Amino acid sequence: MLNQRTSILVAGLLGAGLALSLAGCATWGPGSRKSEKSSSVVDFLYPKQAEPLITPGVPVLRLPLRVGIAFVPPPAGGRGGYGGVEFSEAQKSDLLNRVAAEFRANEFIQSIDVIPTTYLRPGGGFENLDQVRALLGLDVVVLLAFDQVQFTDQNKLSLAYWTIVGAYLFRGNKNDTHTLLEAVVYDIASRKLLFRAPGASNISASSTVVEVRDRLRRDSAVGFNEANKDLIKNLQAELAAFKERVKNAPPEAQVARIEHRPGYKGGGALGPGFAGALALLGLVRWLHRRRQ
Repeated sequence: MLNQRTSILVAGLLGAGLALSLAGCATWGPGSRKSEKSSSVVDFLYPKQAEPLITPGVPVLRLPLRVGIAFVPPPAGGRGGYGGVEFSEAQKSDLLNRVAAEFRANEFIQSIDVIPTTYLRPGGGFENLDQVRALLGLDVVVLLAFDQVQFTDQNKLSLAYWTIVGAYLFRGNKNDTHTLLEAVVYDIASRKLLFRAPGASNISASSTVVEVRDRLRRDSAVGFNEANKDLIKNLQAELAAFKERVKNAPPEAQVARIEHRPGYKGGGALGPGFAGALALLGLVRWLHRRRQ
């Protein structure tokens, strides 16, 4: 009889504990969450889908180039982050300056300026870039866009420990942070995309329930930092490939036309023998016209 009562009491306690656990989970458990913050080059350059895409002309690159670099503004009412996790202006400025440093290493770059965020407006398009070009005297613009998604998924075991023992004792939240950066390089006057490069980062981590906000903030910053490193590496490769395309493209391809500003002596800046190749190309065109 005593054993039977003991069994009933234990079962009751277990049932009550399970009920409290479930109630605690429903009340306190943050569950699974997703947050996203992003901007888009397409949304900035082509805000009105009803309008046709602009037909670009042949870019005329006057060396040395004057370059501007900026993050495109997110659309009005853009998405923010969970728990106050945001991509701050200080973070953006740091990443822009690091990308700019890579461009300054090239002899054919006269200057590269970080464009203030107030100079670009959501959906401003090429008209906005024309204004910035006239204001800052730019030839080429480097536009950066980003997309970062963070997932927080709490498993059942962490929920149980949250209720019974305490969230600090079991690292039960899995936090995934996926970050993508994109850089596009445009000749502003011709509306021509010269080249583009991506940068990506994936971070998986875990934290206690009460640490989720701080963990997501740290992972967000690390994600942008790692994606920026990948972006710079890919930008270097794409810039080298672009120089080769300009140097080796046949005349009918019309990749770009190269001119020199008065006093510029860096004829070979776009690659070994580039100035000689351009001179030879010009001579061939001149002879062809004479024959015609």
